[in-house]
Amino acid sequence: MPKPSYKEKRAQEVTQLGSEHTEYKYEYAPEVLETFENVHPEMDYWVTLNADEFTSLCPKTNQPDFGTLIINYIPNIKMVESKSLKLYLFSFMNSGEFHEDVVNKIGKDLVKLMEPKYLEVIGLFYPRGNISIHPTFSYANEEEKYKTIENYRFLNRNLNPQRVG
Repeated sequence: MPKPSYKEKRAQEVTQLGSEHTEYKYEYAPEVLETFENVHPEMDYWVTLNADEFTSLCPKTNQPDFGTLIINYIPNIKMVESKSLKLYLFSFMNSGEFHEDVVNKIGKDLVKLMEPKYLEVIGLFYPRGNISIHPTFSYANEEEKYKTIENYRFLNRNLNPQRVG
């Protein structure tokens, strides 16, 4: 039997993409996240995913919080499948959590899922009471060059980002 091609293998790895019925979860659901194999693990390259319509609930007021999430990562062996990420982020819609908690939870879930070389999650939450909140999560594996990237980006973070990438 011939070895499956990259496209065939990737099609087998993901189940959400192209499915006839999409099930949306209305509570936090990390189990919907899926990965596929990075066919260029020897290369360092950035993947940036923007979620421009992210919504969660304020745990105190139960009012919706809106914002943009920016996920930047340097993949290792696994990459996150974008439709499963969309469904995962949608699952925060009724999740009552503060902005900082949301960003850290997403970052930790993605690290656990993919084990990337480097990952950051930036939350650009829209103003409430004239104050916007922009928390950032970052992670680097144990390799020195990724620790250097993490330290540099932390020390040189744009404190008034319109778009951070």
